[in-house]
Amino acid sequence: MNSDDGARDMSYVYAVGRAGEALDRAAALLPGIDGGQVRTVCAGGLAALTSSVPADAFGAEALKTQLEDLGRLEVMARTHHAVVEAAYEHATVLPMRLATVYIEDDRVAAMLDERATEFDILLAQLEGHVELGVKVYADARQAAAQTPVVTQEAPAASPGRAYLQQRRAQRRTHSDVYRAAGAVADQAASRVAEFAVMRMAHRPQQGELAPDVGDNIANEAFLVPVGRVEDFRTALAGLVDDVPGVRLEVTGPWAPYSFATPPAPVGEP
Repeated sequence: MNSDDGARDMSYVYAVGRAGEALDRAAALLPGIDGGQVRTVCAGGLAALTSSVPADAFGAEALKTQLEDLGRLEVMARTHHAVVEAAYEHATVLPMRLATVYIEDDRVAAMLDERATEFDILLAQLEGHVELGVKVYADARQAAAQTPVVTQEAPAASPGRAYLQQRRAQRRTHSDVYRAAGAVADQAASRVAEFAVMRMAHRPQQGELAPDVGDNIANEAFLVPVGRVEDFRTALAGLVDDVPGVRLEVTGPWAPYSFATPPAPVGEP
């Protein structure tokens, strides 16, 4: 595909759903990467939400450079996510991985034909469902601040001994809050089990993805029927009210990113 100035374009794919008016209407309203108009590419009863991107910026080496630029990566991720979320309001879609790019629309159509059975199964599984996230955080400093100090009548300790006693108390607090956070994560999963049809454990967030306060101990995703979202939230209400230093966060509902890719068969990498 060529742009108006003659430069070659490539096809960026955001999501796949069932072909029909719902996705066509959604696509017409959505701006894609760098403002490109989203459109549908159809084959085998399926539609891919696609927009044109310049080959000189999205070829293999150029794309690698973009993904190494954190500022640019954030812009691309936000746009990709926005397209998927907006489309999911109109129809069930399978989010594609960030920066899924094909040489041209014909290659996108061929991909839809090749993976039609897989996509049909996944779409049937996800229709009428959303993704909710549950994250549990541990903050030993907050726990220490919230836990009352118990003083006992005792001979005054030397500065060195007092310091060692304080360090032991800090270590106990740290261990206790992390154990408590692990227990909360287990209880949370148990409480929502009846409302979720699938569960996916993600790696705890670290580095730039981590929150400003506390360590992410559990980061899980749940596939939940649309009609049970409020039941899911209610089941977790008050779980950490009396647990100093432990915070629980429920995110979503989102398009089901965590469940859009089938797991590899047993025995395969």
